[in-house]
Amino acid sequence: MMRKSVKSMLCLALASCSFAAFGQAYPNKPIKAIVPFAAGSATDQIGRAFAAKMSETLGQAIVVENRAGVNGMLGADAVAKAAPDGYTILIGTNSTNAALKSLMKKLPYDQDTAFAPLGYMGSVPLIVAINNDVPAKTLAELVALGKSKPGSITVASASTSQLVSSEMLTSMAGIQTTSVPYKSGPAAMTDLIGGQVMMFTADFAVMLPQVKGGKVRGLAVTSTKRSPAIPELPTVNEALGLKDYELIAYFAMFAPAGTPPDIVAKLNQAINAAAQSKDLQEKFAPIGFAVEPGTPEALAQRSTMETAKWAKAIRDAKIEPQ
Repeated sequence: MMRKSVKSMLCLALASCSFAAFGQAYPNKPIKAIVPFAAGSATDQIGRAFAAKMSETLGQAIVVENRAGVNGMLGADAVAKAAPDGYTILIGTNSTNAALKSLMKKLPYDQDTAFAPLGYMGSVPLIVAINNDVPAKTLAELVALGKSKPGSITVASASTSQLVSSEMLTSMAGIQTTSVPYKSGPAAMTDLIGGQVMMFTADFAVMLPQVKGGKVRGLAVTSTKRSPAIPELPTVNEALGLKDYELIAYFAMFAPAGTPPDIVAKLNQAINAAAQSKDLQEKFAPIGFAVEPGTPEALAQRSTMETAKWAKAIRDAKIEPQ
């Protein structure tokens, strides 16, 4: 009996050690990070930079995969339905984790419960820009043009922030425009430069190089304060004499719901280490990217708040769910 008891205790001890070793082993293979937008987008650029830094902390490669489509829904859906083991994560945005619920009549997942928040990455404002041949030098002149010819201004968009920012602006300015949807921000930018569309509002990563290079004409920024990256551009509020216009894009990481707390904690630590990296901050400072490290709990609270905020913005812009 004593031998059996000793044997049982040894087996239990070995099992405990095995489970502990298994828990400590994460990650023991490459992690897949899904970017729900096209290569070259701000989400892609920032996501890849964070993934590279996180790989250094975690000791495993993070392989970035682009799954663009339906304002980020396709990529978010893939993560929502992945195994909750820490090996598939989402480079999420205000589109995938706040606005989609109000933009779509039905989602293939429950936006409020499908994800485990990992950590907030940061935010960027957007730039309102027009093709160089449009006969307007300021945002006020563009609005005047829109009022003189209702529906004549064509507006590109390839993401939730791009769509809502433009619709909010035109609604608050009291003009009618024609919306032109695109599958990716870079494709919309190509058509803006080429004159196939007249106006495009996009994040600094996509827009700022083209404005500074003279390829398109920047009119305003969508934040409440001017950006140090391009201080000559007024805010939308300044340009049009408004008070309540503001729209910024933000980025955060999520895992499938049910991901173990210890894995969530490990990924959060890696996200925060990346956010605090000086070379990453310096890399994206020129596009107005502001980092904001925090806990998974803080991101959960932010997601709830942002979902309500974007629902109001979408209602105010009179955007009908698709």
